[in-house]
Amino acid sequence: MKFATASLLTCVFVAQNASAHYIFKTLLAGSKSSTQAVREPQSVEPIRDITSTAARCNLNPSTANETVSIAAGDKVGFQLSNFMYHQGPVAIYLGKAPGKAQDWDGSGQSWFKIEEWGANNFNPISFSSYQKNEFVTTVPGNTPPGEYLVRIENLALHLGTGVPEIFISCAQVKITGSGTGNPSKVSIPGYIAANDPNLTANIYSGLTSFTVPGPVVWRG
Repeated sequence: MKFATASLLTCVFVAQNASAHYIFKTLLAGSKSSTQAVREPQSVEPIRDITSTAARCNLNPSTANETVSIAAGDKVGFQLSNFMYHQGPVAIYLGKAPGKAQDWDGSGQSWFKIEEWGANNFNPISFSSYQKNEFVTTVPGNTPPGEYLVRIENLALHLGTGVPEIFISCAQVKITGSGTGNPSKVSIPGYIAANDPNLTANIYSGLTSFTVPGPVVWRG
């Protein structure tokens, strides 16, 4: 009987944990929303290795069938398939493709961060991303025109084990305008070290400060 009860509790925990997972499923760009522009992950399960090539756009995501045109200054972001039930930071990046976004795998030193959602309270720590369903910013006005991957990541730190659950999606956009900005760029993987203290942080240990991992935000 005790074994059966323990097994049932384990199954309930696993089911609840899986139900709290999510996919950044819909691109929000200008006045348009699109699921066809998103390279959708295979499942709601996270990756856990920030040094893997899966850190770019997830593990073998689907092919996107659309590249959405937006102007510099327009809104851009993602809508979740669920609400964000895990505590941890969220960031949005742009990566300029060397040609067509649909042909680019995200390799090279081409990525820059345009927005982030970090800790908004301490003792206990909480994050401004928690329980949100949409994450939206604007394309910096001085962003050079061209085709890009727009990438969103959630570094979920709720386990407190030093191993984050990482949720990622990429979508394809074409940015128009006459911007001439030249933000500092990073490679993914390589933009965050595996031992970054804010990536491996135990959020239940009484943290009094937190810096979102990765490069600083560029707003042009």
